[in-house]
Amino acid sequence: MTVLCEDTNFSSERLLGLYRDMLRIRRVEERLAKDSRAGNLPGPVHLYIGQEAVAVGVCANLTDDDWITSTHRGHGHFLAKGGAADLLMAEVYGRETGICRGHGGSMHVADFSKGIIGANGIVGAGISIATGAAWAAQLEKKGAVSIAFFGDGAANQGVLAEALNVATLWKLPVIFVCENNGFSEFSPSNTVTAGNIVDRAKPYGTAHESVDGNDIVAVAQTASRAIRRARNGDGPTLIEARTYRLHGHVEGEQTFLGAEYRLEQEVSDWRDRDPIPALASRMIDAGQAAREDFEHIEAEITEEVARAVKFAEDSPFPDPDAQTANFMFA
Repeated sequence: MTVLCEDTNFSSERLLGLYRDMLRIRRVEERLAKDSRAGNLPGPVHLYIGQEAVAVGVCANLTDDDWITSTHRGHGHFLAKGGAADLLMAEVYGRETGICRGHGGSMHVADFSKGIIGANGIVGAGISIATGAAWAAQLEKKGAVSIAFFGDGAANQGVLAEALNVATLWKLPVIFVCENNGFSEFSPSNTVTAGNIVDRAKPYGTAHESVDGNDIVAVAQTASRAIRRARNGDGPTLIEARTYRLHGHVEGEQTFLGAEYRLEQEVSDWRDRDPIPALASRMIDAGQAAREDFEHIEAEITEEVARAVKFAEDSPFPDPDAQTANFMFA
């Protein structure tokens, strides 16, 4: 994982690191999309394709001592925070060697050694968990911060108001990152969400910023400011990152949806704003990198994902008898 150490002066090396981290997420997710279509996964997957700049831009400012909570769309957060691709892949495959020994699956990956408290299938649940982690960090006085990633749909859960209130009142070192991808599952956000999500910080006096979630540099700089404030004891920040998921809410949704809920032209327009090729073009145009640099990274990531898939495929499923042995029944 690339670590910026809250420095907003981006060298070519750092930008290439950010590119590598985004591409790793993209290629892992594309492989899982393929496996889902082939029926090779034990459950559904909600992919992060298109939103990579948010997770990478935020997590680039963090260390293993900082905490993040995630969502049902959590593979990208896991990888951006330094989680291993092979352990993620094995977990989604439901194998014993997965990061949660195959018990968590796609929606519940966690790695406390990396500060990844966990993805969560309950909409908005990570908001309160991250706030609690921030309180613990404040009590420990070691300078750690906590990040709550959540979607625009989760912004309508009452827990956000509660968390903003207590976090601001107690000046907790937590950053609330709303990934506004334009949809609450299958409902366009403008049909279920009133006003601007970032404005929900105003009644509490919480610091807040809105950012183009497809601009990796802008995200990293915005997150850096918020994280610096939190480490300095100045309290929380609400960040609304405007982005888009290029795949649907869940893979295979076409098999049960009665009608399309977004236009193909809309998807195409957002695909033109894809954060990964956008960063490559930006660097090439600025003379910060050559096309060969990105080809080399592509080869590295392709090999890494292939190793992760083989690791997962070669791993055993959990022993069913061992699972029931851990429970006591009345």
